[in-house]
Amino acid sequence: MLTETSLSIWGWGSLGIVLFLITFGPFVIFYLTFYILCFVGGGLVVTLLFGKTNSEKYLEQCEHSFLPPTSTGVPKCLEEMKREARTIKIDRRLTGANIIDEPLQQVIQFSLRDYVQYWYYTLSDDESFLLEIRQTLQNALIQFATRSKEIDWQPYFTTRIVDDFGTHLRVFRKAQQKITEKDDQVKGTAEDLVDTFFEVEVEMEKEVCRDLVCTSPKDEEGFLRDLCEVLLYLLLPPGDFQNKIMRYFVREILARGILLPLINQLSDPDYINQYVIWMIRDSNCNYEAFMNIIKLSDNIGELEAVRDKAAEELQYLRSLDTAGDDINTIKNQINSLLFVKKVCDSRIQRLQSGKEINTVKLAANFGKLCTVPLDSILVDNVALQFFMDYMQQTGGQAHLFFWMTVEGYRVTAQQQLEVLLSRQRDGKHQTNQTKGLLRAAAVGIYEQYLSEKASPRVTVDDYLVAKLADTLNHEDPTPEIFDDIQRKVYELMLRDERFYPSFRQNALYVRMLAELDMLKDPSFRGSDDGDGESFNGSPTGSINLSLDDLSNVSSDDSVQLHAYISDTVYADYDPYAVAGVCNDHGKTYALYAITVHRRNLNSEEMWKTYRRYSDFHDFHMRITEQFESLSSILKLPGKKTFNNMDRDFLEKRKKDLNAYLQLLLAPEMMKASPALAHYVYDFLENKAYSKGKGDFARKVDDNIPLRVMLLLMDEVFDLKERNQWLRRNIKNLLQQLIRATYGDTINRKIVDHVDWMTSPEQVADSVKRFRDAFWPNGILAETVPCRDKSIRMRTRVAGKTKLLAIMPDELKHIIGAETTRKGILRVFEMFQHNQLNRRMVYVFLEGFLETLFPQYKFRELFNKLHSRSKQMQKYKQKLQTTQAPSLQKR
Repeated sequence: MLTETSLSIWGWGSLGIVLFLITFGPFVIFYLTFYILCFVGGGLVVTLLFGKTNSEKYLEQCEHSFLPPTSTGVPKCLEEMKREARTIKIDRRLTGANIIDEPLQQVIQFSLRDYVQYWYYTLSDDESFLLEIRQTLQNALIQFATRSKEIDWQPYFTTRIVDDFGTHLRVFRKAQQKITEKDDQVKGTAEDLVDTFFEVEVEMEKEVCRDLVCTSPKDEEGFLRDLCEVLLYLLLPPGDFQNKIMRYFVREILARGILLPLINQLSDPDYINQYVIWMIRDSNCNYEAFMNIIKLSDNIGELEAVRDKAAEELQYLRSLDTAGDDINTIKNQINSLLFVKKVCDSRIQRLQSGKEINTVKLAANFGKLCTVPLDSILVDNVALQFFMDYMQQTGGQAHLFFWMTVEGYRVTAQQQLEVLLSRQRDGKHQTNQTKGLLRAAAVGIYEQYLSEKASPRVTVDDYLVAKLADTLNHEDPTPEIFDDIQRKVYELMLRDERFYPSFRQNALYVRMLAELDMLKDPSFRGSDDGDGESFNGSPTGSINLSLDDLSNVSSDDSVQLHAYISDTVYADYDPYAVAGVCNDHGKTYALYAITVHRRNLNSEEMWKTYRRYSDFHDFHMRITEQFESLSSILKLPGKKTFNNMDRDFLEKRKKDLNAYLQLLLAPEMMKASPALAHYVYDFLENKAYSKGKGDFARKVDDNIPLRVMLLLMDEVFDLKERNQWLRRNIKNLLQQLIRATYGDTINRKIVDHVDWMTSPEQVADSVKRFRDAFWPNGILAETVPCRDKSIRMRTRVAGKTKLLAIMPDELKHIIGAETTRKGILRVFEMFQHNQLNRRMVYVFLEGFLETLFPQYKFRELFNKLHSRSKQMQKYKQKLQTTQAPSLQKR
């Protein structure tokens, strides 16, 4: 049934199609399809147009009802793009000095050409972007130049740089000492030294450590970017700084295109070594200094480089075909080169085997040493400091100080008596006053060393002491008044087994010989008992017994200072020349004899100094000017115009001044104002008190040139860690040298030199040197290939040799040959580490910016930029660990 039904449907359907095709034709299907598509397409088009119109109307209604207005930036930007490019005018004036502006403009042009244009022109031909960058750079330079003109650069060049260099050298010296203390047998590597250096830096600086910036290139680049962004914020107009694209371009040019290459060059040890050789190019290389460097070198690379060069020269000389006189010359050269090669080989073998020899220890164990007579020791500064150290260890310092004080008294007394005789011949009489002051000085020596109250007391025969006391009471003092006792003290120091004989068996004696350059090539020959010996050293003259300012002592709680006015002396002259008296045109005034007693853990000293009331007044004005809080605490006795030489008045003033001194020296007062100690020591020092200087003159004298010279000698030769007597002598020598060469003239020349360094001509010259170094002949300099290791090692040897060769013999006679060598080589070694050089460059840069922008807190900024330091984090953790137990106890 179903089958029949399906057949019927298909039959009727087929018949309908056939009839339809016969009636309308075969193309009717296509027409029908076309009509349907047109109907559907037309409906879609009508729907889209109607929907768009309604949507726009609806959005417009929404915009006017509750949405904020659209930004006008995009239309304006499109409008600007449609306009023609406008011409940007560049003002080429930067600093106001044409000689500076011209090379600066060239540097800007070269920087844009080599760091921006080479890639920018591949993207666009529009010049406006480049001109905007140029204008931004110029704006920054104009602001920089304006600020530089407003700054007084003298303190930076005469104080800040010197202090920073001295601190850097101090950190390096302490790092070397720390490595030596860890293990004397194992030599630390360069990496160990760098790590220890930054450990010491954070211990000294407390708040900052620059290890990350100096050892990590990635962190260094980040530091420079951050620093340049801060500088651009300070130097650029707000509109230019807010333009991030422009700011980033300028930042990268400054950080990576200028600062980083400059720092890389200044930190390169090989560059520094070449610069040192160029600086002292006029001095000839000294063969003795060269051999000393080879024998003292602990760098195998240096020794191998010298040995290989010697072998190369030997091969060349042996290949020469010569005759006659030239043969002898060549033979001498060959023998010298063979000796150098032999020394290098021997030194290399010793270093590789680890059997390094300490010359001092070897000499101490060797037994027989050359003998230096006691009288030669007493007149040589270098030898005397070691004997003084030994005498303090054995408790015999009073004998030595007595002998030295008497020597100073004799010289002064002779000079003053000669002046007195000269004035008497001229008809001027001052006998009583001169003899009275000489008597006071002699009595002071007697009370300090020979009286029963003396502590410590010089032990000599009682009858000699009694004879001296009787002479002081009944006769006028003479230069020879102490001669008998001085001879006895000399014999005691010479013969007593506790003193000179034992000193010759002590390690200090061997160190003294090393400082005198007498361990290998002795200048002393003679029997063991010292008879018939001679000393070939160079005495530096009479001994000055003035007290060093010891400005750092104020922070040491172990140092105690006491002073009181023991007497009042009438005088018509000042009691000081070198260590005694000089005339003052017959003017009468009163002197107050101040007895000063200084005691620390290892020694104690006592001396007398003399001051006028005007000295007290000038001193009071100085300290109250520097420390305003003291003006309400310290009250100086008032002046008196008439009858100010009355004895009763002077006695009362003496008591008042004594009370003033005791209040001033009170521990509470010194702790409240630590910097006050420097002024107190200067006032109580056994020397003529300098007064009447203005603030500027005092500032210049403190800084230039004495302060600079003393600071550098302290750090280079480690004088603060040695005998303070030597440091005082060096200071006195420098003072005399400066006075002899007109100290005020030197000061003026230094100030003039600073002005010259910051003058337009010198700044222009520096810019030109920078331009020529980075763009020789206007072309960007290629990266300089690293020189061969052997060449760099030989350059190091040449640099050290030249530095040792220019050291004057007088310096060796003052502080010792060994100390001089160690100090010079320490400074040279400090510059052989790239990371440490970078640290010094960054310290100088930080000081420069702090000086340039004093109103901004750059110190805090640098502390934050260096806050990620690993050493700083270790230090903070160590502090927390140390403080934790104390907090728990509380």
